[in-house]
Amino acid sequence: QVQLVESGGGLVQPGGSLRLSCAASGFTLDQLAIAWFRQAPGKERKIVICSSSRDGSTHYEDPVKGRFTISRDNAKNTAYLQMNRLQPEDTAVYYCAAERRGGCHPKEIYDYWGQGTQVSVSS
Repeated sequence: QVQLVESGGGLVQPGGSLRLSCAASGFTLDQLAIAWFRQAPGKERKIVICSSSRDGSTHYEDPVKGRFTISRDNAKNTAYLQMNRLQPEDTAVYYCAAERRGGCHPKEIYDYWGQGTQVSVSS
């Protein structure tokens, strides 16, 4: 079965860090674009960062610039989102997504999606 499974969410205080994992099964991630989306309470789901396998570039949204990084471990077939200096406005359900053509897209046209993991930032 083809699937993505996120893990690593939780409750942290402002200024803290979390690393989210996105484990793939049924396919390999090395030739796919990997993106992370988030959906805050009462808001629509938005992309926050993406890594393209087509040109090797990383695309990010301004609110996470300098704080979030995306990476992948091909041997483990897993992608990661490292989140540093978390703030309350980062509170959301985070989703990983993959696109088999290897390109990043701002809209929800990715081929595979995880189930989401909750990240809550509060004091």
